[in-house]
Amino acid sequence: MSAPEPRPIRSDIAWSTSDRVVVHGHDLPDDLLGKVGLGDFAYLVLFKTLPSPHESVVFNSLVVALVEHGLTPSALVSRLTALGAPESLQGAVAAGLLGLGDTFVGTIEGAAKICQSLPDDGWQRDEALLREHARTIVDGSRAARKSIPGLGHPVHKPNDPRAERLFEIAREQGFDDANERLFRAIRARAEDATGKVLPINATGAIGAIASTLGVPWDIARGLGVMARAIGLVGHVLEDRERPLAKPVWNDAEARSTSHRS
Repeated sequence: MSAPEPRPIRSDIAWSTSDRVVVHGHDLPDDLLGKVGLGDFAYLVLFKTLPSPHESVVFNSLVVALVEHGLTPSALVSRLTALGAPESLQGAVAAGLLGLGDTFVGTIEGAAKICQSLPDDGWQRDEALLREHARTIVDGSRAARKSIPGLGHPVHKPNDPRAERLFEIAREQGFDDANERLFRAIRARAEDATGKVLPINATGAIGAIASTLGVPWDIARGLGVMARAIGLVGHVLEDRERPLAKPVWNDAEARSTSHRS
């Protein structure tokens, strides 16, 4: 008995010949270059089609909001890695991306999962049912002693201006606001239960809006990965022009050895 023929190895994202490059049916040189921005191209790769004008505005707003947020741990890691391995720009950026977890950026995934895990029982159109789901989410998280992804920020209070603007843009572009209303109900319940100010942060808004666009929750973190890579390149460049990593390292070294004789 002969062995079965091996399955072909293929990807439907893109293919090329000696004179063509095609991405999801679009000729790269003729259809995309000079006509499509980076955000729209990212949308094409994720959804296999170019966005409508309304989808383009919203999706580009999400990824632009994620590019930069100052000297976060991931930015510092990229700068310090570049200090130790200046020949490896990609290594420095990769080191920073590895820090996009459940505290920074990665909460997009958790927020999106909240939106996408609810039963299809009509909560999007029933405010009482929506509030009931919000109560269940908050009370369950408190019982498990877990934070709710997408809520709270150490600096932006009482509201995160990025989140509020992103929700506004989505509404302006005609998108359903059910996920926004869900997160506002979650916030209200959490603040009542804890007595704390817990704004919906940028990643909470992005997770909610990405769910409205149809981004699967377990891919939603990828929006942060693709966007923050741009910001980390900027941090490495700035560190070459105006070093920050070396003084941070020198200070840490001095502090760690100052108590020794």
